Amino acid sequence: MQDQLVKKHRILGVDPGSLLMGYAILDTEKQKTSVCLFDVLDVRKFDGQYARLQREFFFLQDLIDHYHPTCLAIETQFVDKNPQTMIKIVHAQGVAIAAALSRDIPIYEYSPMKIKMAITGNGHSTKQQVADMLQRFLHLPESLMPKHLDATDALAIAYCHFLQLGLPLTAEHGAKDWTTFAKQRGLTSSAATTPNQKLLAALAKK
Repeated sequence: MQDQLVKKHRILGVDPGSLLMGYAILDTEKQKTSVCLFDVLDVRKFDGQYARLQREFFFLQDLIDHYHPTCLAIETQFVDKNPQTMIKIVHAQGVAIAAALSRDIPIYEYSPMKIKMAITGNGHSTKQQVADMLQRFLHLPESLMPKHLDATDALAIAYCHFLQLGLPLTAEHGAKDWTTFAKQRGLTSSAATTPNQKLLAALAKK
């Protein structure tokens, strides 16, 4: 644990998708985080599922070669009512994992509920709620918030892994529950007036 607390990490977060793939690079050192980038790869213009998967594979290899992440954090255990959609997402997950394996990058998998719990304290929160919370955690200006929430989902996956490493939750600064976690980061307010503030206050009470 002590080694994890002092070691620098560059986390590649990937939100797999058959049409839009979210990706993010998060730099961490001790309790500090810095967003290197987060965006989406749009493969809708490519003709056919396999051409899209190929593009995602090569894109991730190039991203790894350029930014040299220390690990890949990826969302898994995706469930959808449409079996065909599930199959396509699983294929996209496999491509991302294969790209990391081809570069000897360690892989960490997180379920959607675990990611949402880590970011908002609510495993059933919406994509927008996750994005709003990340914006506060990471002090992201509105101008940098992406159009597609797949990008913030990828950033959430990377941040979830950061939390799992135990980096911000040391014995001195740790939080045993969501209320303490939120208070330590100034996320609660007795005078919550905006929708985001009301959301944060409500989450802190859970």
